[in-house]
Amino acid sequence: MNDRKRLLVIINPISGVGRQKTIEKVFEQHLDHSRFDYDIRYTERAGHATDIAREGSAQGYDAVIAVGGDGSINEVSAGLIGTHTTMGIIPCGSGNGMARHLKLPLVPEKAIEVINTYHTETIDTIDVNGHSYASIAGVGFDAYVARRFKFTKTRGFAGYARILFTEYPRYKAKEYRLVIDGKEYTRKALMISVANSSQFGFNAAIAPTASLQDGLLDICIMEKVPYLEIPITAELLLLSHDLQKSEHVELIQAKEVTILNNDYKWINFDGEALKLDTELHFKIVPQSLNIICHGEKK
Repeated sequence: MNDRKRLLVIINPISGVGRQKTIEKVFEQHLDHSRFDYDIRYTERAGHATDIAREGSAQGYDAVIAVGGDGSINEVSAGLIGTHTTMGIIPCGSGNGMARHLKLPLVPEKAIEVINTYHTETIDTIDVNGHSYASIAGVGFDAYVARRFKFTKTRGFAGYARILFTEYPRYKAKEYRLVIDGKEYTRKALMISVANSSQFGFNAAIAPTASLQDGLLDICIMEKVPYLEIPITAELLLLSHDLQKSEHVELIQAKEVTILNNDYKWINFDGEALKLDTELHFKIVPQSLNIICHGEKK
């Protein structure tokens, strides 16, 4: 019986911090060639990875491997949701939020060892106004930062940090109207994140109790934190991963949420800025994406 797997490797040539440039050699040297055949495709434009992944699934590839950051993973997952084709991840981005949540190695050579095990799990995804994602989306300050970061020449944490420190003092919290599993809420917030996984990236756990397999959204409503309390909040976000202990954060689990007045229309969509609508409807799509990962709880 032939149990060889066919892999389609999708590489974003401009992602993150440049490690993707050596990925062909890494696959050649570290993939288990006794078990896998593979082809490599490079993306050429925004959204191209979704098209390639969808084509790969239709062509019978067993798995499509996303090489890049959270934006690349998002695009690949969008082409595979609801199919039998599995997604693998080689993290080469700046923040690598999804990879960190899954506890995947951030070194490509080590990440390919996870591919070699070919342990697969099925996870939930989230739909917002017809757009699918696997990790985190949100409105408010994080969407504003994502939009600014889209046009900066400085990539990685340094680029994010510069925008955060520059824009936080003058960004004003906004009053949002929400409907969460049929119940109405009004909250004044710096930002609202709707999470499937725990990580923004850069080890920032915005939804520390999130699970990819529990059939629930994790909604994080964060107030604007006073300056003197920023170090405490930063420690909870980046180090102890106990953000739920902050008096400036409200975490709610639900199956659906509608944000009624996203007046600026922009959202942070797995680290990318996306312009949608003033009304955003998020809903969980249970058990809709197969992924290669470690054999532990997701």
